[in-house]
Amino acid sequence: MSRPFASVRARATLAATLVVAVALVAAGTAVLLSLRSNLLGEAGTQAERSAREVATGLAFAKPYDDLPLDVDDRPVQVVDEEGRLVAASEDLERISGTGVDAVKPQPAVTARDGGDDDDDDAADDDDDHGESLEPGEIGARTTVSDGSATIDGDTEDYRFAAVPVETEDRGRLTVYAGAPLSAEHGAVNTALTVMLIGFPVLLAVVAWVTWLVTRRALRPVEGIRREMAAITASEDLARRVPVPDTHDEVARLASTTNETLTALESSVERQRRFVADASHELRSPIASLRTQLEVAAAHPELLDLDGAVEDTVRLQRLAADLLLLARLDAGERPADARVDLAALAREAAEGRRGVRVRAEEDVTVAGSRGQLERVLANLLDNAQRHARSAVEVSVRRDEGPHGAGGGGQAAVVAVADDGEGVPAADRERIFERFVRLDAARSRDDGGAGLGLAIARDVALRHGGTLTVRDTPAGGALFELRLPGA
Repeated sequence: MSRPFASVRARATLAATLVVAVALVAAGTAVLLSLRSNLLGEAGTQAERSAREVATGLAFAKPYDDLPLDVDDRPVQVVDEEGRLVAASEDLERISGTGVDAVKPQPAVTARDGGDDDDDDAADDDDDHGESLEPGEIGARTTVSDGSATIDGDTEDYRFAAVPVETEDRGRLTVYAGAPLSAEHGAVNTALTVMLIGFPVLLAVVAWVTWLVTRRALRPVEGIRREMAAITASEDLARRVPVPDTHDEVARLASTTNETLTALESSVERQRRFVADASHELRSPIASLRTQLEVAAAHPELLDLDGAVEDTVRLQRLAADLLLLARLDAGERPADARVDLAALAREAAEGRRGVRVRAEEDVTVAGSRGQLERVLANLLDNAQRHARSAVEVSVRRDEGPHGAGGGGQAAVVAVADDGEGVPAADRERIFERFVRLDAARSRDDGGAGLGLAIARDVALRHGGTLTVRDTPAGGALFELRLPGA
């Protein structure tokens, strides 16, 4: 059973939609808050303008009846120092948010007697309002608050502005004027409605476009998948996946997949050849040994014991070579021990006729002593097989590049013979498995053509190289170059 959002296309669509949704919610919230703030500020400005208009009339000692208290049906209150409502809009029925809930004016004191008490009260009043005013002066500071009011039966929310004014005969008065917030509420509600309708539509468009774009972008990947499934089912490694002409990551993926298939095909073909060649090489010694044993079983007096032992040793060596190649092909990493190549070369040459060793001291490498010993033995066997009379082994340090490892100090082992050398056309071919040149095939020494192949594979596993060229005298010179330890 498939899981929801199991495909890359579904997850990409979901992720894009969620990101856009979060961005839209954040942007919409910011827009609504900014719109509300601007509209509230505009309402406060309108309320302050109305309050200052009434305060201006009070500063000029206008009677309450002559004040503009009913302009645009906005609630207005005039409150004295004692908190009594002395004037208000005519149709005001209810009000909250100004601190004075009264809607009907109360009788007010029309004049103030002079004296110390009045001066003290005035001083106290100034202290209470935090602003000292001269008679006929309007306060510079405005206090803003939110509330509601009912005018002629209609109830609305208002923003109130409170402006103080000092009068000649009526003392300190405070004018409260309101501006309706219906426009603010309407604009915010309209914007919110548009967002609630538009956002889902926009998200649906984003999801649909992302779905289509992702499907188009992933179409080559699906083609690669189908072709890989077909290759797996048919086991035909000669097939290749299609490479889109987009020059992007998908195209590079297809190219890398084809390179992997090429390497895999080469490896499988190499393994097939290896198995076929190994079967062919094993068939001869096994058949020979079986024939000798069958003859010996029927006629014990005809047993060729030396030949049977020779075939058994040849079979043992071939099996050991095949096992070593199998381990190398499986990616077996060499040990990380320090190996003295000079000492190893002397040990490998010991007991061999016509082999001379010239070695510098303290030429060491890191690797498997057993595998490197096998390389030297194979090189010496090959040199002695083709040499006329002498083989020379030299071990030295070299500051030049050491092959796969790049630059730096290298350890070099050179094995030279005075034979006929290796033709230039065969200098790479001789390192292939089960390859023997005609001259080597003519020698009945039991060689299977694996010695040089093993030597090069071991050299590569140790980060080095194994090459062949001619000596100045015309013989073959095999050079093993390894990273120095």
